[in-house]
Amino acid sequence: MQISNIMCAIEVQSGKLVPIERAVPVPKTGQVLIKVMAAGVNRPDVMQCKGLYPPPQGASDILGLEITGIVVSLGNNAGNLAIGDNVCALVTGGGYADYCVASATLCLPIPDNLSFIEAAGIPETFFTVWSNIFDRGHLQQGETLLVHGGSSGIGTTTIQLAKAFDAKVFATAGSLAKCQFCLDLGADAAINYKSQDFVSEIAKITDNKGVNLILDMIGGDYFPRNLQCLAVEGRLVQIAVQQQPKSDINLWTVMQKRLTITGSTLRVRDDTFKADIASKLLKNVWPLFASERIKPIIHSTFALSEAALAHELMESSLHMGKIILTTDT
Repeated sequence: MQISNIMCAIEVQSGKLVPIERAVPVPKTGQVLIKVMAAGVNRPDVMQCKGLYPPPQGASDILGLEITGIVVSLGNNAGNLAIGDNVCALVTGGGYADYCVASATLCLPIPDNLSFIEAAGIPETFFTVWSNIFDRGHLQQGETLLVHGGSSGIGTTTIQLAKAFDAKVFATAGSLAKCQFCLDLGADAAINYKSQDFVSEIAKITDNKGVNLILDMIGGDYFPRNLQCLAVEGRLVQIAVQQQPKSDINLWTVMQKRLTITGSTLRVRDDTFKADIASKLLKNVWPLFASERIKPIIHSTFALSEAALAHELMESSLHMGKIILTTDT
């Protein structure tokens, strides 16, 4: 494949997404250059565009945390990757462009039964969900899990993965249609948080026992309510904050129930940490793609030049599943 010296990229200018031309990046040691075919749109991209989530030191200022495409150039020590390989990759930035560099250790083969567009919905959500519900949240077979935002990219991934590993899954969502969407994906129950109190609903569903694990992206006033929903020895994993970052906490609840409260962000972690997740996904999740027990849920696609429209859809919260950008091929 002929590599151009100039590429189209989407740059943030005064809070707006603007298509511009930039030089094609050059892979460093341990990196590869990927001709981007598709890129996932994620909530952190929207936050960064608004100036609320600055990229980590050394990351590209271009948005985009997950891509699929074709390896077109190799840096030194690029592992077993070869030019022409079709891969999906987790990146710290740079995905909203025709070309993007990625760490070789964070590139995974695209499952044979998935397209570039479908596979673009894998890296950010599946790395995040695996790390937080299995590695950090220690979800076990037969346990109960509550995920907020069940129709989001994180939510749809959580429902599928938790069910694939024989957990019982409850989800909250903001409409009857979204609740039904979660149920169709395999959720055991779905709660419309706009018309129902999820605390009382979880109490009913679990016979007042509560759930073993909660994956939360909301924060704010959800935090004390989450503690009420947890069972004895329950775990809360906080992975984002869409409300305010501060909240009240009843320490008696934590002590009496012997709760574990933890949280994480993935983007700032080093490649060694992320590569460990990649190896676990390849071993444990890639066979589930092959058997079609799980799949990335794609809501809609936009051309790269329409990134602003994709962000508008993300902010509207009308989507169910992933939003994907596609490049000209």
